[in-house]
Amino acid sequence: MRALLVVNPAATTTSARTRDVLIHALASEMKLEAVTTEYRGHARDLGRQAAESKDIELVVALGGDGTVNEVVNGLLHDGPDPDRLPGFAVVPGGSTNVFARALGLPNDAVEATGALLDALREGRERTVGLGLAAGTPGTEDEAVPARWFTFNAGLGFDAGVVGRVEQHRERGKRSTHSLYLRQAMRQFFGETHRRRGTITLERAGADPVDDLVLSIVCNTSPWTYLGNRPVYASPKASFDTGLDVLGLSRMSTGAVARYGTQLLTSSPDRGPHGKHAVSLHDLTDFTLHSKVPLPLQMDGDHLGLRTSVAFTGVRRALRVIV
Repeated sequence: MRALLVVNPAATTTSARTRDVLIHALASEMKLEAVTTEYRGHARDLGRQAAESKDIELVVALGGDGTVNEVVNGLLHDGPDPDRLPGFAVVPGGSTNVFARALGLPNDAVEATGALLDALREGRERTVGLGLAAGTPGTEDEAVPARWFTFNAGLGFDAGVVGRVEQHRERGKRSTHSLYLRQAMRQFFGETHRRRGTITLERAGADPVDDLVLSIVCNTSPWTYLGNRPVYASPKASFDTGLDVLGLSRMSTGAVARYGTQLLTSSPDRGPHGKHAVSLHDLTDFTLHSKVPLPLQMDGDHLGLRTSVAFTGVRRALRVIV
């Protein structure tokens, strides 16, 4: 088997020595080409080259969720085709690793490498669904290119938090769970229009859902992790169904305390619920519109401001070795 290993040298939980050990372990079982990313978007370019290659059978991403997202977008540049495209595998090296953990992989890079080698020997794989988001035709965001996401996207409050975290990371701060929590509090207290939202969710055959201040789109569950604690925004979300949405229409101090507590104590059986919470399951196509530009994030990557985003849940989009 010929494989490409895409290595993010800035992965927060692996050292250069650990990465060398993992590369040697993988190379002992396959014909491996390891490439270290050198710029933002490099992993996407490598994924696209692998998809266009006639020789590469497997692409492995060694890094966090950002690296995973880039490789997946490269692999699916011309659309999903699990029977033709190389298989995909993940060795987690980021601070959270939501996609890898949602697949049931160990959060330790060495253990995950061992699990990957076992899966290859035993021929274990699954084909998972993904989310696709693009600018809505007929709006000012129409020209925004489509982008795949593996586990979640968000328009509004949570994307604003991601943007704040990225600003701190650009100044040299490490991406930690405490950093996210601090920025979530600052985002909340700095929000000037939190009592009435500007987001409307539209889908065919149903009434629009108006006045949302927060909208989290989930392709799997958990939505994220706080250390080893899974957080379930949409407990029914699955790689085998369409997309789920959690929307909140109120962000007052009381509402944030209530729904924040529900998120922290959520479980596979129950997520946030109540008068101002909207939960939608297994959606194929829908659009989020906002009266004002709001931040958008996908897989924890801040993508700037948007006023209209069309979402599609694509089943059986990517073949994953697990």
